[in-house]
Amino acid sequence: MLDFESVDILGFKGFVEDVPSTLDIVNSLRDNCCDGCVIQLLDADGVAGYDHVLHGVNQAVLSFKRGNNLANDLGVEFLVRIAGTRQISEAFNILGLHPGEMNLCIILINCPDYFKDQLNNIFTKDNTVLEPNTEKLLKKYKISQKQLNNMYITDILIDKTTKLITEQ
Repeated sequence: MLDFESVDILGFKGFVEDVPSTLDIVNSLRDNCCDGCVIQLLDADGVAGYDHVLHGVNQAVLSFKRGNNLANDLGVEFLVRIAGTRQISEAFNILGLHPGEMNLCIILINCPDYFKDQLNNIFTKDNTVLEPNTEKLLKKYKISQKQLNNMYITDILIDKTTKLITEQ
């Protein structure tokens, strides 16, 4: 499970009626398919682009291989690493789903290609939601203007993820 052949990071717009039923629908795709497939949904308003998400995914997988993971579930480890926090509750506050209209980032690990079509039946494909929205990210991550003057927002968040390794 920790070695992956394929990683897809996709953007969608969608309506979340309620979080548990939305997760049940998406998880049923995985459960009816195959072993080793991981699907993780994130609030795309908390991601600073494809590179930010991919870095968090890589760090999550490496943390499991090293045995210093912060969560017991790989999907939750994605949230913690991408959010750059040791606190699972804080990661869910930043990247978790909520009821209503949402921009979604969906991570697929070792999932068949037809999952993308099935996700298109649930949500509306829109990779533009993965582009960093600096204003939203500054609020979500409590980043100061001073920090932003010194680094790009994506680099700040990738650095935040990387610092989790050295804090252990």
